[in-house]
Amino acid sequence: MLRLAASRSCGRLARCTGVVLGTAWAAAAFVLLMPWSVQAVWAQGLELVEVRRIWDHAPHNAFTDLVRWQGRWWCAFREGTGHVNYHGKLRVIVSQDGRNWESAALMSAVFADLRDPKLAVTPAGELMLSGAAAMHPPIPFRHQTVAWFSRDGRHWTDAVKIGDRDFWLWRVVWHKGTAYGFGYGTRSNNRWIRLYKSTNGRKFTLLADKVFTQGYPNETALVFTKDDTCYCLLRRDPGTGQLGISRPPYTAWQWKDLGVRIGGPQMIQLPDGRLLAAVRLYHKTRTSLCWIDPNEGRLTEALRLPSGGDCSYAGMVLGPDGLVWVSYYSSHEGKTSIYLAKVRVSPKKD
Repeated sequence: MLRLAASRSCGRLARCTGVVLGTAWAAAAFVLLMPWSVQAVWAQGLELVEVRRIWDHAPHNAFTDLVRWQGRWWCAFREGTGHVNYHGKLRVIVSQDGRNWESAALMSAVFADLRDPKLAVTPAGELMLSGAAAMHPPIPFRHQTVAWFSRDGRHWTDAVKIGDRDFWLWRVVWHKGTAYGFGYGTRSNNRWIRLYKSTNGRKFTLLADKVFTQGYPNETALVFTKDDTCYCLLRRDPGTGQLGISRPPYTAWQWKDLGVRIGGPQMIQLPDGRLLAAVRLYHKTRTSLCWIDPNEGRLTEALRLPSGGDCSYAGMVLGPDGLVWVSYYSSHEGKTSIYLAKVRVSPKKD
């Protein structure tokens, strides 16, 4: 049976302004909160209101996701010694206001590098954390996606295996009581994506196989609209990103080439119907917010976030303040750290 440990940490981030303060991590009080003074910058209908660094306890902090649940902000990411290493762990941190953060849980495995955590809220009101276990030799397969569940964000179930071995179920999105997620093949002989669904988040069944097979399709972001249309923003290496469109039962897909290479995609729909994405762009590598035009199959860069080098993998939430909150990671200040940006969206033009 697959067992992964979840532990709590009481490390707390205190507030500081313009400077970095710190005490020993062993005392669980290492402090790092760097708000940036950001002049209002409007670009393609987006205003960067604020950016702050919210975590950098590990040597390498990366691959984020963000959710608002039970009136608080929850951010998940991977801690390790580098972009790829044997000992990656998944940390969950929590904040009431987005400024002061504390650790709520830490997932680890002795036999695997845990990677790319994703957060979702189930219809039962649980917080769901999923990620991939990249197995250590001599385990005969490469990856197994796993999930944990919690009712308070601090006490978690044991890991549950979801999806199939060597198909990385990269992001789980709930729509009308059903969870959907694309898994991508991680071996040299299964380079395609397949769509899974689940009614409880613990047992996933195959809905559609070989949905996209050109090049090496992998990371995905899903948006379901009110009329049940599903949009999929797809990373493809080394080629250009794709936008998939499908209607229930989501077994047939139409794909549009976006004409630009992307990484770490995330996408949300705004109340006015527009699709806003966060991606890594590769010319002068950066994390940017981009408009997605599903009719034209076009991605338009709108706002570059302070970022560079090893970066991207954002979480996006429309907050109760009307701002888009974006978690992401970046190494533009040296150490690879977790950042939180707040973005104001201008009204849609008729």
